[in-house]
Amino acid sequence: MSEHKIDINWKNSGDNLSYYEYDRTHSWEFEGGKKMQASAAPEFIGDIKYINPEEALGAALASCHMMSFLFVASKKKFVVDTYQDKAIAILEKNAKNKMAVTKIYLNPIITFKGANIPTQDEVKLLHEKAHDECFIANSVLTEVIINY
Repeated sequence: MSEHKIDINWKNSGDNLSYYEYDRTHSWEFEGGKKMQASAAPEFIGDIKYINPEEALGAALASCHMMSFLFVASKKKFVVDTYQDKAIAILEKNAKNKMAVTKIYLNPIITFKGANIPTQDEVKLLHEKAHDECFIANSVLTEVIINY
């Protein structure tokens, strides 16, 4: 249906590849010239100034859920005024004893405007439908917990 290209670039700035010494900073370049710096998480000797893959996965899933929520809300004629989320990605050992992002907590706070305001039960159904439609959630084994 669509293809998304990402260039990852890293250069060794030292003379060896000692685990505790090499720089984890690298760049992500996306179509259209969008570029950002990334690194490992600080727990893995990365630079906290830059996004790390675990954060990126959490952000991608939270963003996808939001976009899916806006879509399903619009189909039901609900007008979303604001959508905020403080997502949390949990990195830990999974059932196979491998490091993985095992859970992502979504904590959306949504306000609506207009005459057609959904009930709490309708908001719950919107989240369930959004989760079902979210491309990223459909692509990962990570458990997604939505606090609404």
